[in-house]
Amino acid sequence: MKTVIQRVKEARVKIKNQIIGEINKGLLVLIGIKADDTEKDVKFLTEKILNLRIFPDKEKKMNLSLLDIQGEILIVSQFTLYGNCRKGRRPSFAQAAPPEIAEKLYEKFVKEIKKSGLKVKTGKFGAMMAVELINDGPVTIILET
Repeated sequence: MKTVIQRVKEARVKIKNQIIGEINKGLLVLIGIKADDTEKDVKFLTEKILNLRIFPDKEKKMNLSLLDIQGEILIVSQFTLYGNCRKGRRPSFAQAAPPEIAEKLYEKFVKEIKKSGLKVKTGKFGAMMAVELINDGPVTIILET
């Protein structure tokens, strides 16, 4: 699994100009799932993301987690994170999990994040979406299992 995590002041995801998920201060998580990913990868990333200390404390040092600040999280599936551009000019997505496998792990990931009790919003798996955000910092972290 690969995630691109962005600390945001706000973020939203739209389908056909309709907002389907929207958050305020927190994290936007773009998640790609590889063919050989398992629930073990889900557990690792949920634990890491919820506890990643990337929010400022009173001294403006990155010392607080999403749980510490009771932030919000928007999760958007993005198979293109596994686009391989080494050969040619068109990405190969051979490493990305097939939709029937990826969707199950995506739903498991969302379910595990929701156990935190934080406000969790999502995009729609497999849909064409428009993602809007105001990056805070900017702070962008890539995590991969």
